[in-house]
Amino acid sequence: MTAQIRLLCVFLITTVACDTGNQPLESPMVIPEGSPFEYPLHLWDRKVTGETVLHVHVTREGTVDSVAVFNGSGHPEFDSAAVKGARKLRFVPGKRGSRSVSMWTKLPVRFEQDSSKI
Repeated sequence: MTAQIRLLCVFLITTVACDTGNQPLESPMVIPEGSPFEYPLHLWDRKVTGETVLHVHVTREGTVDSVAVFNGSGHPEFDSAAVKGARKLRFVPGKRGSRSVSMWTKLPVRFEQDSSKI
C-alpha cells in the first residue's frame, strides 16, 4: 500500500507541475549556422545514405542538453554522427505563450549525397 501511495503522489506532483492551461505551445526551431553533421567518410565513399531521427531536449536558453536516437538509420555510424552533431546545434527555444520553455523535439538528420554537386 505504501508503494501505491508513493506512485500516486508522484503522479499528482507531475500533473500539477505540467498544468499550464490553454497557452499555445511553439516548438523549438534550429538556428541555421551551417551543418555540424559530419558524413562518415567510409559511408560517403560507398555512397551509402540514411536518415536518423533524434529526440533532442532543448533548454530555455536554446542549447541542447540531451540527445537520444528515436529511429535509427540502420547504420550505427550515421546515428553516432547525428547525435554528435545535434549536441552542437543552437535553437530558438520553444515557447508556452510568451515564456521560453525547455522541451523535447524530434529532429530528422538525413545523410545523402547531392548528385547535382558531385
